[in-house]
Amino acid sequence: MNIREKILVIEDEKSIARFISTILTANGYEAMRAASGAEAMSMISSHCPDLVILDLGLPDMDGLDILRQLRSWSTLPVVVVSARSHEQDKVSALDLGADDYLTKPFGTDELLARVRTAIRHTRTATGNSEIAQQGTYTVGDLTIDYNKHQVLVRGENAKLTLSEFRIVALLGKHAGRVMTYDSIIKELWGPRASGDNQILRVNMANIRRKIEKNPAEPEYLFTEVGVGYRMAESET
Repeated sequence: MNIREKILVIEDEKSIARFISTILTANGYEAMRAASGAEAMSMISSHCPDLVILDLGLPDMDGLDILRQLRSWSTLPVVVVSARSHEQDKVSALDLGADDYLTKPFGTDELLARVRTAIRHTRTATGNSEIAQQGTYTVGDLTIDYNKHQVLVRGENAKLTLSEFRIVALLGKHAGRVMTYDSIIKELWGPRASGDNQILRVNMANIRRKIEKNPAEPEYLFTEVGVGYRMAESET
């Protein structure tokens, strides 16, 4: 018998909680539900879920406070599902350590894809502060060669600068996950680096010109407007 991943759904609206739980159960997951922050923290400690789906608008505390508490002692993957669609809400959740952010309403396939990605990252994670220094990552016609510090497109060297390569290498390590502008800047240029996104935007524009067939319709590097960037995830 296969061991099913346990997912805790933290959602106070019963209809939504039931809907998400039904989707998860139908796709082979074991779903549990919590309707408040206090209940959620108790269940996380006692049931040790493999992933948390977290609504931010709970009756007893803000979901961001749960995320903040959880990240003080755990790397348990968290997918935020919220009606809050403002860019700052997304940025705050991602900066606090959420693995992904879905805005309600959302599609069944999208939810399941985000769940699979978050769980897969925990199965293959390396140190959070390290950029992979060996091996390759391939998606479509693009390959990141960490040994040679090169990005190849259809077998040809894209001739990225060192800064451009470091950006692509970091996003490739976290493929499928949105990284905020601030987290990329601090990871690559240090905690004291300026929060000005301009240098990052310029580098990204140059990278897209070198690796995308049509920079206006990217296949590999996507922008979450006002939030950050995401590398396409390989299907293999």
